[in-house]
Amino acid sequence: MDFEEFVLTASLTDLDAEARARDHADAVEFRMDLADDPLAALDDYDGELPVLATNRASWEGGEAEDDEARLAELAEAAELACVGAVDVELKSLTASDGERVAERARRTGTTVVASVHDFERTPPKQDLRGHLDAATERADLGKLAVTAESRGDVLDLLAVTHEYAAAGERVATMAMGAPGRHSRAVAPVYGSKIGYAPVDPEDATAPGQYDLETLAGLVERLS
Repeated sequence: MDFEEFVLTASLTDLDAEARARDHADAVEFRMDLADDPLAALDDYDGELPVLATNRASWEGGEAEDDEARLAELAEAAELACVGAVDVELKSLTASDGERVAERARRTGTTVVASVHDFERTPPKQDLRGHLDAATERADLGKLAVTAESRGDVLDLLAVTHEYAAAGERVATMAMGAPGRHSRAVAPVYGSKIGYAPVDPEDATAPGQYDLETLAGLVERLS
């Protein structure tokens, strides 16, 4: 997965649901931290869509408590043929365990996504740039998810997204929460390379997500 073009991913906790995503998604994000035996599930996966593997830490909105164990699992997943990309928190990439995930991913041609999540606010533009500078320096693509409290927050995020995309950087951005919900459909117009959506609305893994079919339709109409 090179993310040269926009990739719409279906967020899944069960890879058996991949078949239901094929009509609208380009890939699936497998939330390893929400699955019972994620490595076994990946070993058994025979779907058509490539996998973006995420094993999200509890300190960044996920459910994985043991950093050493979850990063070891993610490193193993990075070497599987079905996995086209891995998502590693930017904070994790600054430590040795996270860097080992990136090293193993690169050995097998797996794309590394460095992600930053702010569940409280949208930082000022200068800080948004700082996050994306660090993420794109350490990984193949920088992902930034913030929480919007106003439309002005979304405008700031979109402006920075356009700035980085115009400079040739691969970034993925979105604003969580009700005021930022439309950013998930609009951000690709400004250069964001990844969108996330659950197949069913009740399976949302982040605030403000559209369901997959709805988001696919909105992105298509706006592109």
